[in-house]
Amino acid sequence: ITDVGHLTADGDQGVDKIELGARREQTTASQIIERYTKAFKEDLVSLGIATDNILFPRATQHIEEQVALIKTLEEKGYAYRITDGIYFDTAKFKNYGALGQIKLDGLEEGVRVEANPLKHGPYDFALWKFTKPNERRQQEWESPWGRGFPGWHIECSAMSMKYLGRHFDIHTGGIDHIPTHHNNEIAQSESATGEPFVNYWLHHGWVHISGEKISKSVGNTITLAELAKKGFSAFSYKYWILTAHHRTPVNFTLEALEGAETALFKLHRYVRERLGGEGGTPNKKYVADFRKFIEDDLDSPRAIALLWEMLKDPSIKEADKKATIMEFDKVLDLGFHRPNEILNEMIFRKIPITEFPHRIQELVYERDAARLKKDWGLADKIREQLEKLGYEVKDSPEGTEVSESPRI
Repeated sequence: ITDVGHLTADGDQGVDKIELGARREQTTASQIIERYTKAFKEDLVSLGIATDNILFPRATQHIEEQVALIKTLEEKGYAYRITDGIYFDTAKFKNYGALGQIKLDGLEEGVRVEANPLKHGPYDFALWKFTKPNERRQQEWESPWGRGFPGWHIECSAMSMKYLGRHFDIHTGGIDHIPTHHNNEIAQSESATGEPFVNYWLHHGWVHISGEKISKSVGNTITLAELAKKGFSAFSYKYWILTAHHRTPVNFTLEALEGAETALFKLHRYVRERLGGEGGTPNKKYVADFRKFIEDDLDSPRAIALLWEMLKDPSIKEADKKATIMEFDKVLDLGFHRPNEILNEMIFRKIPITEFPHRIQELVYERDAARLKKDWGLADKIREQLEKLGYEVKDSPEGTEVSESPRI
């Protein structure tokens, strides 16, 4: 949890984002941290992500480890002091910029990092920042170099080393972290330990709205809680995300989410109403293909497409289809292990009749007219006609409800 040190410019200048948030919302830094950490964890739960075995270390609770790491870098000759803080000397780390094959000569200071004429090199970054004279900060600590706070990058190395060791397999993050944040992590970690830092880096693309990255500064944020108020299940958003590769930027629209919810709802109804009970065996070929796709850089779109292909395969018994989809769901977790909960979430959002094809609307209105005239025979015939076309009709106190039949 980055609760100190991440400045608004994503470099070494600007205002601490937590401090800024506290001022903007007229509250304390600790309250800002608690509020957004709580919201983040609630979102994870709504997406079905188990958090019991996940650590959520906070930068503010690991100041001692960060100071120790900076001391090590200083002792090894990688750190130097200028007026506003302690900096890492990137010129002394020969592989700097190797992640993403960043061409440093093609980058201008002030674009990648904030300009600072006192730094030894344009790509050097802060390990510890001094509190400015007369600066009012809610979060600052004493250190061997003076009162201040840690830089954004040092916290990640310090906490990962504490909980995962000096060398570990997988590190994730957004594509925007490649040029600066993750190259800085590599430089400071490998300089301190003399060992490789991470084996595999997984970087995800951005979610855009109207072609722009979702960002508070742009003002185009939308939360899962807001989508829930509109009647959408968080699992529908999860399904939508999984239909694109994690490295592919995606553009969010409510229409796209509606399509994802319709597809997922259809899947759930089909599994519950058409695939029967237990006792099946996962199909070995489909499970092997699924594993191959997932292990190929988490190719979730191909895995989702395979799921639909498997359900349409007439050579597989219904019980085996259900067993196979349950095997897939151990990875995808689209709610098939708790179908009633997910179906109930999605069923609250009833699709208006006006969203169905014109012919279907006409039949529904004809049936409503027949029911008003108490012509029950005609109403039943129209219901049967709608069912043949793939639509189910239910009569409720609120009026006629129409839904697509759970066919694949």
